[in-house]
Amino acid sequence: MRYLYTLAMYLATPFIVLRLLFRGVRYRDYHRRWRERFGFSLAPAVRGSLWVHAVSVGEVNAAEPLIKALRNSYPNAPLVVTTVTPTGSERVRQLFGDSVVHVYLPYDLPFAVSRFLKRVRPRLAIIVETEIWPNLYFACGKRGIPMMIVNARLSERSLRGYRPLDGIVRQALRSVRVIAAQSRTDAARYRLLGADPSTILVSGNMKFDMPVPFDAVNAGSHLREQWGRLRPVWIAGSTHEGEELPVLEAHLDVLKRLPDALLLIAPRHPERFKLVENSVRSLGFTLATRSVERVPSAAHQVFVIDSMGELMPFYAASDLAFVGGSLVPIGGHNVLEPAALSRPVLVGPHTFNFEEITLTLINEGAAERINDKDELGSVTVRLLLDAVQRERMGERARHVFDSERGAVERVMRLIDQQLQE
Repeated sequence: MRYLYTLAMYLATPFIVLRLLFRGVRYRDYHRRWRERFGFSLAPAVRGSLWVHAVSVGEVNAAEPLIKALRNSYPNAPLVVTTVTPTGSERVRQLFGDSVVHVYLPYDLPFAVSRFLKRVRPRLAIIVETEIWPNLYFACGKRGIPMMIVNARLSERSLRGYRPLDGIVRQALRSVRVIAAQSRTDAARYRLLGADPSTILVSGNMKFDMPVPFDAVNAGSHLREQWGRLRPVWIAGSTHEGEELPVLEAHLDVLKRLPDALLLIAPRHPERFKLVENSVRSLGFTLATRSVERVPSAAHQVFVIDSMGELMPFYAASDLAFVGGSLVPIGGHNVLEPAALSRPVLVGPHTFNFEEITLTLINEGAAERINDKDELGSVTVRLLLDAVQRERMGERARHVFDSERGAVERVMRLIDQQLQE
């Protein structure tokens, strides 16, 4: 099975490279640092590193408090952070600068994995959330590198996706010393996937431990001063194809009742910035963008946030937040960012990536779920007109956020145990 998997990876690699080339047409960072994808790195070789892998922006944000805790507890250990996407790489640079070594995780090819591990020589491998690459896991096991999966989550959809590789995934997971799951449901799914039950425990979700940046709160307040403190403002964060048009149509409904309302829209992927701008213009809205006007004026109806890593100040500057990836079957994105800022949250029907968090917010009255795109306009109008309800939802959102903190401390105790052993 392993040989067949490796053969399939070799056969698939040209198509994976072509896909990156295609994505690089719109976002040129995909064309850079190709050598790292095959285990070659321009970064200096290190020994005895602590290696944290976080796929993209969401996982990097989740890992932020853990990486800071590692820097504080092990200041002399080289800290290596890997991502898969350029946006994840950019987020690492924004958060940590040169205090960590960043490289792209290589493709799961034996020669690339071997070259990467020889360069990094980790004392401990920490995988954030869900990334099961059999050849990587086998290589770590062969070299005696202890592995942990922290903040581990596994949706029903991902569980089904791993089923065709059931045997090899089961074997790969036996190389993992600790699986610190976000919830009991995630822990149960890892057991179904074949992980050793003795390695699985529930530590909670590290995203509750992300720092609430006071500079974001202050920046949000400053933004409100510039475009009008009393102006109704809502944000659609981390949107995908198939969501921007319903969001813009909802804003048409909003403008009928609140003519001075402002919509902030932040596409998830940089290669779609221009497409979204063109859609806004085609519907006749007055448009401003982060890259040109920097801040919308009273004359602008829609503001496209065509930048990365700036969502928090704009969440702080909004009255209401719709979190994208949930109107289409992507699975939703991080609802905790607006919740941490005491903002009421709207989500669509597809939230399987953050199901338990989302359900908790909904059950506590901090969030509302819309069943389809046609409801988005009416629900947004209702909440923008009801300041008392928004304030109540925002207070409950922050209460949920504060009450669930502590996962990073629990994970750090597990890391300390592994390093001592």
